[in-house]
Amino acid sequence: MEMPSHADEERRLLVAEIRRFVERAVLPAAQQLEHEDRYPSELVEELRHLGLFAATIPESYGGLGLDLLTYVQLIEELARGWMSLAGIVNTHILVAALITQYGTAEQRQRFLPVMAEGRRRGALCLSEAEAGSDVQAIRMTALRDGESYLLNGAKLWVTNGVHARILAVLARTDPQAQPPYRGMSLFLVEKETPGLHVGRTFAKLGYKGVDTAELVFEEVRVPAANLLGGVEGQGFKQAMSGLEIGRLNVAARAVGLARAAFEDAIRYAQQRRTFGQPIAEHQAIQLKLADMYTEIEAARLLLHEAARKKDAGGRCDLETGMAKLFATEMCQRVTLEALRIHGGFGYVKEFNVERYYRDAPFMLIGEGTSEIQRLIIARQLLQRYALDEQPS
Repeated sequence: MEMPSHADEERRLLVAEIRRFVERAVLPAAQQLEHEDRYPSELVEELRHLGLFAATIPESYGGLGLDLLTYVQLIEELARGWMSLAGIVNTHILVAALITQYGTAEQRQRFLPVMAEGRRRGALCLSEAEAGSDVQAIRMTALRDGESYLLNGAKLWVTNGVHARILAVLARTDPQAQPPYRGMSLFLVEKETPGLHVGRTFAKLGYKGVDTAELVFEEVRVPAANLLGGVEGQGFKQAMSGLEIGRLNVAARAVGLARAAFEDAIRYAQQRRTFGQPIAEHQAIQLKLADMYTEIEAARLLLHEAARKKDAGGRCDLETGMAKLFATEMCQRVTLEALRIHGGFGYVKEFNVERYYRDAPFMLIGEGTSEIQRLIIARQLLQRYALDEQPS
């Protein structure tokens, strides 16, 4: 029998610590915070002290240096308490990962220690009004002007757009480049830079408590030293690599949210009685519970395998795409079944299940829609199974 490694034991202890935090602080507060659509400042501060904003940042820069397999397990626990909290962490970790992997030595030294402290958190700025899934359609420009760049344009759907202080912004440094992705670059923009302001925030169906904003850039002057990696034209590749981590986070959130819905449903099914017995004794309910739990376990296995592949350093857009696709579609099904098991009580705000049901659709869209994930998966499969010879 294989004994657990030191890393396994460390992971178990960290996951247990976040689970205790969720039970103690998140579950009692989530419903009210969500209904008020209020930013959870106190919970975020506790997350900072727990070190979650430093999770994957290397120890040499003040972080915890955790692998992604550990990270997704922590996110699952957090999302079980309240999915929005995991979103606040996601975009920060994603920006930190971009700086860790692609930043110059000076950029890593300047940004990562303050990000590890969690006081200055990150946000990724990719989407625009006419550029969501089609990232190459972005219009924001970053034109060289001496020892700096001038950024002009607007970004939509920026998670943490109000509270973040370090933004990774994708812009066109060569608007004439063909194909367009060759002319894109990522910039590290500090929120206090003149000309940058929040245009508006969006009221949402679910995913409440975390700000989703439009950011407007008007002649925003950014030092050339803030061009990620110091070389133009690498932004599209960098952003797509970062989205792999984002997709792991969204898949982990989906698993955590589905788990919360299942746990509420199976508890309710054993308490609610009809026709003289708990509804859990009815075969129709048992079939639902069996399918829900099986799908959650399957999604978790896909997620962990994708995290291991990313940790190993190989290309893993196939694995992260499959994990994100299956987990988020599963979450939509499981939350609906949980609502059905609760019957009329599932439709009222007194019970958490209506929140789960409203939160689930966001993950079908965030970090790339299900349709985009299917295209990514299919393209990778066609490359993997390419025929050596074309038929005559």
